[in-house]
Amino acid sequence: MLRNVRAELVKQVNRPANWLLLAIAVAQSLVFAYALPYAGLAGAASGSPVAGRGIASMLPDRIVGNAIAGLPVFIGAFALIFGVLVVGSEYGWQTWKTVLTQRPSRVRVYAGKLVAVAAGTLVLVVTLLAAAAVASAVVAAFEDQPMNWPGPASLLRGIAAGWLVAMMWGALGVFLAVALRGVALPIGLGLVWLLAVQNLLTAIAAPLLDWVAQLQKGLPGPNAGALAAALGAPQDTPGVAAIVGSGHATLVVVAYLLAFCAVGGWLLHRRDVT
Repeated sequence: MLRNVRAELVKQVNRPANWLLLAIAVAQSLVFAYALPYAGLAGAASGSPVAGRGIASMLPDRIVGNAIAGLPVFIGAFALIFGVLVVGSEYGWQTWKTVLTQRPSRVRVYAGKLVAVAAGTLVLVVTLLAAAAVASAVVAAFEDQPMNWPGPASLLRGIAAGWLVAMMWGALGVFLAVALRGVALPIGLGLVWLLAVQNLLTAIAAPLLDWVAQLQKGLPGPNAGALAAALGAPQDTPGVAAIVGSGHATLVVVAYLLAFCAVGGWLLHRRDVT
């Protein structure tokens, strides 16, 4: 088992596409959480209420919410793509037979890939948090504001919640890659759901139809957004809304994470890999 995990980690670390995904995700997070809001406040009077509220949202005590705010939708899309690439590339390269003829079982190979996805999504969340910390410190220094950092418990909760959300989307990518045996179609369908369908349900259908409003309380995206909101993510961020409590949101996210992993593994075990 450890050999499979080590081999998969080495493979993913040496894959440039993964580092490119990480770089774009971090850049996107910094631009929308810090660069654009700060630039928008540049013309406001420093003592105005608008400027005060805007600066306050970018200070060090808000780094947890700012770091995980994009995970329910836009940054989560990168986690989904990463999950698809980890598994789906074996179909594109036609290397499943080569891997499996080296004697590891399908279960062990699949478990190794899940560990790689878990490690990659954890790196994503920790990097987002570190980037947010640096950006918030820069804003606080420029604006001569106090640097009140969140405590270790808050940081650990933020990392755990962010990892749960990112890993859920990564597991969805793994499931789609196995179900559709490829890369392009799983990424396309996953992004359509993440960026279009769930946002249309939340923004258009839910306010008009009560049954849709109730349905979204059991969907992965809205619960991911509720979990992020509970930890301080700005609720004007797309996909972030406190439609349920943090306990409910955590249980739903964990349930989807386990379901995606289990069904993907079952499909890989039962079907031909070609």
